[in-house]
Amino acid sequence: MEKHIYTRGQMSEAVSTGIFLTLSGGFQDAYTYYCRGKVFANAQTGNIVLMGSYLASGQWGVALRYFGPVAAFAAGVYMAEHIRRLHQRDGRLHWRQMVVAIEILLLFAVGFMPQSMNMAANIMVSFVCALQVDAFRKIKGSPYASTMCIGNLRSATEQLYRFRHTKDRECLGRCVRYYGVILIFAVGAVMGSVSTSLMGEKTIWLSCILLLASFLIMFVREDIEKKEGL
Repeated sequence: MEKHIYTRGQMSEAVSTGIFLTLSGGFQDAYTYYCRGKVFANAQTGNIVLMGSYLASGQWGVALRYFGPVAAFAAGVYMAEHIRRLHQRDGRLHWRQMVVAIEILLLFAVGFMPQSMNMAANIMVSFVCALQVDAFRKIKGSPYASTMCIGNLRSATEQLYRFRHTKDRECLGRCVRYYGVILIFAVGAVMGSVSTSLMGEKTIWLSCILLLASFLIMFVREDIEKKEGL
């Protein structure tokens, strides 16, 4: 038997926070692909495949262009964990807000980088994406990713299957939420693609605005539902 309890919690798992983070995630991937030399900010699997392809053809310099973001992504995860360890108990500013603040500052700097600095720009954006994906792992208590879709697609379809066979409304709610995250990511990618054609390198500043919205939302507190077995 389960009972539902509520505690006061920070809105890092709220749907509103997730919407802005996911919009920003899709935006960043479109930005680096269309504006920074067709490199993925978030989809490191794609970068690794392309890197391997260029290594196989002996194009070492081009392969390096894809290795940088992969290494930066790993460094970003490491840094997010370091920030969590050092500031998890801070009272004034939540450690996840610190992560978002760092994201905003780094992306703002990327907007000043010319095309000749595309490798550095891609490395910084991938580092930012890793900070985000490591710090924000849940939405309404369910695991998700705000900077990539494959895990969300798997989870959405799994919940759809469970609802079909159990008629559990919670499964349906999670299914809708996951598919909604994927849709929002796609909207962010469209925004990034269209904006890049208009604003060029400075387009990434729009992502900063989306992240700032998430940063401010997290000052609000919400009731978080938890389940306990009896």
